Amino acid sequence: MASIVLETVYKSFAHDRQQLSNEADRQQASAHDHHQVPVLRNINLTIEDGEFMVLVGASGCGKSTLLRLIAGLESVTAGNIWMGDRRLNDLPPKDRNIAMVFQNYALYPHMRVYDNLAFGLRRAGVAASESGTSLRWVDAFLTSITRPLPKGWRYWSAQERAIDQRVRTVAKMLQIDDLLQRFPRQLSGGQKQRVALGRAMARNPAVFLMDEPLSNLDAQLRTETRAQIVNLQRQLGITTIYVTHDQVEAMTMGDRIAVMHAGQIQQVAHPLELYNHPANQYVAGFIGSPPMNFLPVQVTTATTIAHYGVTLTLPDHWQPAIASYIGSTVTLGVRPEHWQVGRATANALKVQVQRVEALGSETFLTVVLVDTPGAEASRLQVRLHPDATVNEGDILGLTVAPERIHLFDPATGLAICA
Repeated sequence: MASIVLETVYKSFAHDRQQLSNEADRQQASAHDHHQVPVLRNINLTIEDGEFMVLVGASGCGKSTLLRLIAGLESVTAGNIWMGDRRLNDLPPKDRNIAMVFQNYALYPHMRVYDNLAFGLRRAGVAASESGTSLRWVDAFLTSITRPLPKGWRYWSAQERAIDQRVRTVAKMLQIDDLLQRFPRQLSGGQKQRVALGRAMARNPAVFLMDEPLSNLDAQLRTETRAQIVNLQRQLGITTIYVTHDQVEAMTMGDRIAVMHAGQIQQVAHPLELYNHPANQYVAGFIGSPPMNFLPVQVTTATTIAHYGVTLTLPDHWQPAIASYIGSTVTLGVRPEHWQVGRATANALKVQVQRVEALGSETFLTVVLVDTPGAEASRLQVRLHPDATVNEGDILGLTVAPERIHLFDPATGLAICA
């Protein structure tokens, strides 16, 4: 087991000038053979020993690149990566004691499940025997040439017996012990994913890296496999870094979550901390489904904000935080479930229902502001109890309790905290 520390990590990729689509980039690169495009910037992150850390963010934010840097599949442009007290920057992937599970499973199609699970163990055994005795070499040779024979006719070295025991233990743990003689083409998506997990587990690595391993599964199987991965990780206690763009996976799996955007970490926290106390507007809008609603509001006094005549009075403890914004506009954030729905009154946001989505367990409304400039662009999401009776075209009033609001600086996007 081991901790992972990312210390001021940067990563840039070189692009040929001719491949740059933006004219300004081509001009900037004109004096050079290549143009360096930054992908990761100033990444500082510590993953504790035995922790399940989730990297989450939209496609293209750099999360998979960060995983590949840790695995050694890409080189670091600047900064350091540590595993315990070992600096990983210059270590080849095979020497890092890290196992990676890929999105596309990456199983060997010509090998049965058993041999896919045993592959990494045999590679490690061959590497260990290269400087060993000739007897070990003979063991490896006899094991290799008799492996295709029926089980009773094979030569079983001590190493191969240990590999067999490890493979069967892992297969039983993942409930794939009845699939060991099948080829990958004979497996379902969920079975392939468990084989890929098993191959990583069989090596007993210090760190697991998982790059969107559930994205190819259907919704039900994804839910089942998600729970299985979490249970296995807790059982094994292996430090795990899991990449996903699915915030539901992130919220339900991670001990902590690192939210990434545009190559930078926006916030690292426990799931409910991210949900209840987002560090900035990006995190607030990314975490939560449907996402948080945002509206521009005017700070009229040190304890009041207003949106086109609808005023909300804040508790006194907000005074120090918003006093410097008096007369300015800030961004109000309200989660869909925190709206209180009633009649359209003078002290409520007047909205019209555009769409009703009744899901059985809950009902979602898409509404637009009425009698407000730019209302068509100000669509809001509202979550209601499933028994609520609302129809498209209804006029409603929305209010929110002061303790449920979030305020953000419009220039920096940072949260304004009371």
